[in-house]
Amino acid sequence: MASIRELHQQLMKKQLSAVEITKQALGRIEALEPRLHSFLDVTTGKALEQARAVDAKIAAGEEVGILAGIPIGVKDNLCTKGIPTTCASRILENFVPPYESTATQKLIDAGAVIIGKTNLDEFGMGSSTENSAYQITANPWDVSRVPGGSSGGSAAAVAAEECVVSLGTDTGGSIRQPAAFCGVVGIKPTYGLVSRYGLIAYASSLDQVGSFGRTVEDTAILLNAIAGYDPKDSTSLKVEVPNYVDCLKPDLKARRKLKIGVIKETFGTGLDSGVEKVVTKAIEQLQSLGAEVHIISCPNFRYGVPSYYIIAPSEASANLARYDGVKYGFRADDADNLLSMYTRTRSTGFGAEVKRRIMIGTYALSAGYYDAYYLKAQKVRTLIKQDFESAFKMVDVLVCPTTPTTAFKTGEKVSNPLSMYLNDLMTIPVNLAGLPGLSLPCGFDDQGLPVGLQLIGQVLREDQLFQVAYAYEQSTNWFTNQPQL
Repeated sequence: MASIRELHQQLMKKQLSAVEITKQALGRIEALEPRLHSFLDVTTGKALEQARAVDAKIAAGEEVGILAGIPIGVKDNLCTKGIPTTCASRILENFVPPYESTATQKLIDAGAVIIGKTNLDEFGMGSSTENSAYQITANPWDVSRVPGGSSGGSAAAVAAEECVVSLGTDTGGSIRQPAAFCGVVGIKPTYGLVSRYGLIAYASSLDQVGSFGRTVEDTAILLNAIAGYDPKDSTSLKVEVPNYVDCLKPDLKARRKLKIGVIKETFGTGLDSGVEKVVTKAIEQLQSLGAEVHIISCPNFRYGVPSYYIIAPSEASANLARYDGVKYGFRADDADNLLSMYTRTRSTGFGAEVKRRIMIGTYALSAGYYDAYYLKAQKVRTLIKQDFESAFKMVDVLVCPTTPTTAFKTGEKVSNPLSMYLNDLMTIPVNLAGLPGLSLPCGFDDQGLPVGLQLIGQVLREDQLFQVAYAYEQSTNWFTNQPQL
């Protein structure tokens, strides 16, 4: 499938209609879903209706935006009016939202075609999309491997060309890690840049909506559409959003050399040698494009995982308390009193990983343990943020591997939660600090699996991330590689 810009040009020249583009994507989904399981719900009727509306506007000579008629996948934890939104959980299997999330409403207003809801780890809790209550998504590069998580369905759908771009969410790496595993571009923006209204909460101080694309430009176009202030979200930032596409230049040459910092704590023990080799080569390529490379220390980076797995479960414990079988969603029908109904509903409705995190969070917040665990974790979060602030006094952008390994085999880490958690080692600190982070393909390991390079920026400097990512992308051919399905 062509890029957003190419499809837009074909629409304007009437070489293709929006309905034809949508049917192409639907045909791809029909052919590949038996193997990939990227989508929980394919909205065929609604998608074709939206496509026909775009064609009618073009036929009437009306102006349409660049996203008009473009098939987009939406992670199934973003509320979509009239379309089931399950968070891949049994506890929400019959939930059909009566309202639209701000992010999806902006896409609808832009004329985009919502082609379906993508699979995820239940409530966004996982790094492999194996924790979905409904199905396990496969990696398009090797269907015996995971696509990463929790936005694995969104990443796999883009990699397999089942849609042009997709929305994901990122709490501790859930956009960047699957982007790396699936060989696509994914960005987690600055906390507050994109409205969280209509995003079903996991950990409210960490959750962020972001975008996937096969190219940097596609990812930038999608972020342009969803970014901006929203009075419905109290954490939304009231700032002017630049046009990120204007930041895309083919080199890094400017009046002042762009300074890139390599986080030394992300290399060495625990990093797969194949990943290290590819990422090191990518950093050398950035240097050849005109960047000034420095080695930077973020000494508290290593404490991101332990602090995250106290803070995030604590917030999840509070957020998921609302699912009690009373107001909406699943309710156990074999209870004989109120307490039994609560217990049976939550025991049956939630999966193992969600229950594990609720228990961790409830324990960390309980009397006598709040100061010992939760408060200390928040102090560590502050130290991690201060490390980044110190680093950005010396450099403009930080780089490191997105993940310590490439995609692992399905089932390989299911029985070892700690090993699974360590997959987010490189991405979690970015969420704790509320910074923007972008993953882009930078090569393949010896098994032919994609490797991701992570770029980390200062608050609201997504423009710099796109600038660096685009210059690198244009100097290589990684983004032209597609999985053979």
